Amino acid sequence: MKQMIVHCSQHVTRMALLEKGRLVEYAAEREEQQGLVGSYYKGRVMNVLPGMQAAFVDIGQKKNAFLYVDDVLHPHLEKQPKVKPSIDTLLKPGQEIIVQVRREPRGNKGARVTTHYTLPGRWMVYMPFAEYVGVSKKIGRESERNRLKALAERLRKNEEGLIMRTVSEDELSEAVEGDLSLLRAQWERIMSCAQKAEAPALLHRDLSIVQRFIRDAFDPRLDELRIDSPQAVKEVEAFLSEMAPEGYKPVELYTGTEPIFAAYGVEEQLERGFSRKITLEGGGTLIWDEAEALTVIDVNTAQYTGGASLEETVTRTNLLAAEEIGRLIRLRDTGGIIIIDFIDMEREEHRKMVVSRLESIVNSDRTKTYILGWTRLGLLEMTRKKVRHDVLEFSTRPCECCGGTGRTPMWKQGRE
Repeated sequence: MKQMIVHCSQHVTRMALLEKGRLVEYAAEREEQQGLVGSYYKGRVMNVLPGMQAAFVDIGQKKNAFLYVDDVLHPHLEKQPKVKPSIDTLLKPGQEIIVQVRREPRGNKGARVTTHYTLPGRWMVYMPFAEYVGVSKKIGRESERNRLKALAERLRKNEEGLIMRTVSEDELSEAVEGDLSLLRAQWERIMSCAQKAEAPALLHRDLSIVQRFIRDAFDPRLDELRIDSPQAVKEVEAFLSEMAPEGYKPVELYTGTEPIFAAYGVEEQLERGFSRKITLEGGGTLIWDEAEALTVIDVNTAQYTGGASLEETVTRTNLLAAEEIGRLIRLRDTGGIIIIDFIDMEREEHRKMVVSRLESIVNSDRTKTYILGWTRLGLLEMTRKKVRHDVLEFSTRPCECCGGTGRTPMWKQGRE
């Protein structure tokens, strides 16, 4: 069972997801800065750059959005030409185009957009022009995979594509069909808005963080949801009644005197989880350093001495570290290249045990994560897709003294 804890202040909503009391996901959103990912825009092509095989599209944001040629071609790989055409044969400056944001703007870069449209529902992801059916790889039973694939093939029309989500396992066909009807109606509303709007224009905004987490990571019939705002409770219950008409557990209004995040231990877990140095059970430590291009995690035995031999002590520490790293990557929403410097192990079977433990944890992560394996230097390399704003950037600010480096130059202190 999961617990979803939501704190609402005047302009900020903060959401924490707990599994067996442990914090596994955290998100925050300002009212005036709701994320763009998933939203649809009617944009205007401003520049087409054949040398980059990309175009820049005005969607009404501060920076023009980036559209790569692969995101203009047909979403079904088998429908794409064998030789990739130049983007200037596909798009022209001044052309109006409907795009969906797939990655948030960051720094000096605008949003990344695509014409491979998707609309996630409760049981499936709807793709109006993809022309294929997929089933989540996390559904292991072959009989259930075949059932869902046959059901999707029966339901889809013309060019539609459907991906059956993990939560659709063992779900009734009537519920899946109802979800598809809602998604089709949503797509029709987007197309209707596009016909009337003048570029650049917002056509459809994705759900708020609370609604998104309910849709993607919440079982309304089993999991608990507590919110400290009466207005937010009403809004969430209205969303649940539409998303889960068959019934859901009542949303609980928190009325305690202690702040809701403190009452459920969220604040304490956030402080620990977002620290640079994290102490593991038994005394081992992680040192977590994030740069713009990659994240580096160093594992140390520190004060952990349990084990009959050095190899056993090292392996136990690495196994504990792998489990905690898997959870913290999801909690911190770490994206891009991730390098983990585990403590050196002599035996290959122990290295396989560590990778297996890490894989078992990241398999529960909804964001695509790939463990690439050990480098020649003995480092574990992995990648995780990055689409939304960095949680750390939103929740913290760089130190005014050191500028975020963790070190203060001596000349700023008047010393040589």
